[in-house]
Amino acid sequence: MADTEDHSTKHIIQSLLVNVTIAAIKAVAAVLTKSGSMLAEAIHSSADCGNQVLLLIGVKSARRKPDATHPLGYGRDVYFWSFIVALLLFTGGGVFSVYEGIHKILAPEPVERVGLGATILGISLVLEGYATLSNVKEMNQRRKERGFFQYLRETKDSDLVVIFGENAAAVLGLAVALAALLLAGKTKDGRWDGGGSLVIGIVLCAVAVFLGREIKSLLLGESADPEIEAAVRAIGDDHADIDRVLHVVTVQQGPGEVMVAVKVSFKEKLPVDDVCRSINDFEAKLRKARPEIRWLFVEPDIDQLRPVPPP
Repeated sequence: MADTEDHSTKHIIQSLLVNVTIAAIKAVAAVLTKSGSMLAEAIHSSADCGNQVLLLIGVKSARRKPDATHPLGYGRDVYFWSFIVALLLFTGGGVFSVYEGIHKILAPEPVERVGLGATILGISLVLEGYATLSNVKEMNQRRKERGFFQYLRETKDSDLVVIFGENAAAVLGLAVALAALLLAGKTKDGRWDGGGSLVIGIVLCAVAVFLGREIKSLLLGESADPEIEAAVRAIGDDHADIDRVLHVVTVQQGPGEVMVAVKVSFKEKLPVDDVCRSINDFEAKLRKARPEIRWLFVEPDIDQLRPVPPP
């Protein structure tokens, strides 16, 4: 779990530093060019900076140890802050950009210093592209055999997915803003610039809705990766004293933190002491195979499908 957290923190800090630089450059360029698309991008980058600070707070808060009031720990804290980030991305970035775009279309203004604006957007595109590629490389290492989009839907590392979503939206938004600015400058029609801002806003809203939907599932208590249950059943099937794994419940408590509850039936006429030793052995093997399991509860039960011996 620690490695996952360190990687996530590294990518959050990297994206934060990139966005602070880009936000400052875009803000100056927006004033000089009077471009609505540039202003939308400056607001977007500024919102991203605040969002990444919130994610850092969430990661730090999620590392707190379990206590009497939260016996299963604080791992879901990072999901809460990730959900707040999705909301802010929708309102602070998407809705504002849509408003600015509509305003510029209805009351277009000529853009100025197009060359300066295009240069700044190009530099920003390179920086954001580098940060996004870094996110993609990290996700490629974690997703293993899963498809990329399947990983985005199924991963429990919400902070990494949020950072990727923000950066990917920024890259697309910068490309749109650059095209809109060049078209507005060439045609002398400010409505192109307003259209660019509108498209950027729609992209941000779409990304925010996707992130919010995925994180909501984690907040409500999503099951862990299917590989966890598969490992439970495989180890149970191989155990000499266990007759059958009856039922498995897994819950993702945070990135790299899983709770597992298992019901198993044991071989007939196994003494109580042997049952206890078998449970301890089963737990040790499962924790070794899947270190992300932090809470494990094993309950012995009677297999209702087992034939009842004649009296």
